Amino acid sequence: MNPRWQKSSYCSEGASCIHISATPGTVHLTESSDPTATILTTTPAAFGAFIAVLKREPHRTTPIEATPIEVAFGEEGVVHLRGTSTPNTIVTTDRRKWNAFVLGIRAGEFDHFV
Repeated sequence: MNPRWQKSSYCSEGASCIHISATPGTVHLTESSDPTATILTTTPAAFGAFIAVLKREPHRTTPIEATPIEVAFGEEGVVHLRGTSTPNTIVTTDRRKWNAFVLGIRAGEFDHFV
């Protein structure tokens, strides 16, 4: 069974963005324009902790390291997401797509994944 991917409603129609899906006991994150097609897999609880931080601190520009999903902000607007349990699995996006994702988180669009 192929997972059904969801992106934030704040992401432009047809635009590449961060996508989330779920299978039993797991949550998957990917960036549709990432040429490596990397998929970060985590648990619903870990994803819940991650989105809780972003709901409290939506405009954060410093690394997020206190959750099982780490976020690092690089040069030229690059944003990297990785799981602490799989540090070599890195999803790469840009600041515009990240901001659309965070707006979706704040609006509760991904709450059903936890």
